[in-house]
Amino acid sequence: MQNRKTMKRKSIFLILSLLLSLIVSAQKLTIESMTVAGNDISASQYRVNDLNGQPCALVKVQLATRGAKFACSVIGTPEFKNGVYWVYMPAGVKELEVQHNSFVPCHVTFSDYGIQSLQSLTTYVLTLLMPQGGAAPVQMQKLVINYAPATATVLIDSKFYKGSGRVEAMLPVGSHDYIIAADGYATAEGSVKLTTDGSRTINETLTAIVATQQTVGQQISVQQSNNVQLNTATQSTSSSSSSVSGAAVETITVNGVSFNMVRVDGGTFTMGATSEQGSDAKDSEKPAHQVTLSTYSIGETEVTQALWQAVMGSNPSYFKRDNLPVEQVSWDDCQTFISKLNTATGKRFRLPTEAEWEYAARGGSKSRGYKYSGSKKIGDVAWYVSNSVSKTHNVKTKQPNELGLYDMSGNVWEWCQDWYGSYSSGSKTNPTGPSSGSFRVLRGGSWNCYPIICRSSYRSINAPSNRSSDLGLRLAF
Repeated sequence: MQNRKTMKRKSIFLILSLLLSLIVSAQKLTIESMTVAGNDISASQYRVNDLNGQPCALVKVQLATRGAKFACSVIGTPEFKNGVYWVYMPAGVKELEVQHNSFVPCHVTFSDYGIQSLQSLTTYVLTLLMPQGGAAPVQMQKLVINYAPATATVLIDSKFYKGSGRVEAMLPVGSHDYIIAADGYATAEGSVKLTTDGSRTINETLTAIVATQQTVGQQISVQQSNNVQLNTATQSTSSSSSSVSGAAVETITVNGVSFNMVRVDGGTFTMGATSEQGSDAKDSEKPAHQVTLSTYSIGETEVTQALWQAVMGSNPSYFKRDNLPVEQVSWDDCQTFISKLNTATGKRFRLPTEAEWEYAARGGSKSRGYKYSGSKKIGDVAWYVSNSVSKTHNVKTKQPNELGLYDMSGNVWEWCQDWYGSYSSGSKTNPTGPSSGSFRVLRGGSWNCYPIICRSSYRSINAPSNRSSDLGLRLAF
């Protein structure tokens, strides 16, 4: 009899436990909202490609508990960061399913919230609420950033914050990254850890970048008629002043737009995967090999939109401003531009060879062996994915390299004259690359590239007819 009673109690206990388990598992998540995060650039700053190599959308799922899983075309394994899951999905996807052992699966149809389908390089925020008693809420704390100049852009965890010398943000307790950037100033980057003990205040004053003045040289002025008929241009010559760097610089003016060409004294250097590039060096940069170059001149800056407009009478760029580098120009477009510029000036401009580009980026005979063009710290010399806020920036707003050249790391990719080809170990003199090919060489990285790509030895390629908002050029002769 006693055994029967004991077994009965156990049976009741098991049934109650099962019912309780079913009640818990039947709890539902509530969809509070789904919106486009227009001021959050995480999707482009931390780009992930889908299985076809196309950039994904990023859905930030706000759910204050760990252990969630996601279905419906999710790329990779979502990360959980301070109460937010980062879920990458291909463009065109229209739904997402959220799964958790403690809740009924939650199916989200994006069109219910005014989003017909996900767009590439766009960040979305999906907010899910748990039933009462589901989990402890995420603890928040205030971060205050005081900064100068007041015109600077502030990003915290890749999200824009508007202010005029001061921003305040309520953030989950934990570690957060911030970036403060302004044209003409060195970028400030850092991390801060928020705790439950109290708010944190950060004070940052950006350091102004003083442009390095240069050189004894020749100034050529080319004046054009208003209809931009370049073949009717006339020339005049005058002297320019000397600079502290001692580099020879020639100033040329076309239809009121001036630009400088910096002389690069010839010499011998090691091209490719040199020691300072370390483990970042790719197979395409190997083997390192000796190259000897004759003296040449190269543009102090990337070709600006103002100069392209003065020569071509139009501006194809996506980001518009006179002193921004021109972009959305193909290699073929560059040849047309150079031909018209040569007709106007009587000069023999061209794109630099790949070897000339790398020698100049490394600082020529004045090289100090930096990983990037002009510094071992990329933020000093380049507009790249972590500080560009997803756009190009005025030329000459970062520090120059040893030759006084600007933006050879970052801002926009720069076309080279060469067809792409593999390196060989033998020494070369004035190499010009293969005699034919399918792709032209690109160098320098751009505003949407990671540091590893903005190194002085990094090589990339593109079809000569392709255009993009990160493709530009630098002149040589």
